[in-house]
Amino acid sequence: MALEQFRAVKQSIVTLDMEGVLTPEIWIAVADKTGIAGLRRTTRDEPDYDVLMRGRLELLAEHGLKLSDIQAVISTLRPLEGAVEFIRGLREFTQVVILSDTFEQFALPLVRRLEFPALLCHRLVVEDDRVVDYMLRIPDQKRRAVAAFKSLNYHVIAGGDSYNDTTMLAEADVGLLFRAPANVREEFPQFRAFEDHAELLAAIRDVVTAA
Repeated sequence: MALEQFRAVKQSIVTLDMEGVLTPEIWIAVADKTGIAGLRRTTRDEPDYDVLMRGRLELLAEHGLKLSDIQAVISTLRPLEGAVEFIRGLREFTQVVILSDTFEQFALPLVRRLEFPALLCHRLVVEDDRVVDYMLRIPDQKRRAVAAFKSLNYHVIAGGDSYNDTTMLAEADVGLLFRAPANVREEFPQFRAFEDHAELLAAIRDVVTAA
């Protein structure tokens, strides 16, 4: 085909945060189980992810909490009500990728219960069942993944709930908040906010249809 005859096809893809959008917050569940109140702090509260994770690592060491202890809590968690149906609904008309700041060692049970959507996340450094550090897949991975999808001629719709999702939402063609706390909604009023999976699904369907 001659270059002047080439016409690009623009397809859609949806990128979603996992915790708070599709699943419970893992660290909050661990805090509730162990009574370690400091682990309730999440990316909804702390914009600096490294500050957040360093604090978590200190608390794990202080209380002797091991990876297997955290994984035991994760094994009891289930997707948020309506989340599985939401993912199924999206897959009927678009592609879905989960962009999460969780870790490989945490995510598998929840991804299995979400019927295995694609997941891009990070990795913990573990020694003798102790979590001693963490490794980012790449810095600013959510925004950079969206930028990469856009460079592949995708129309990107992104959904998230926390500070660490806002660069992804800003980079996307359309950014949407889901069950975001008041502080995030107030600081980022440019993103439409939703509380119900069915309403979010309908909004994304409208965007994809109009693209």
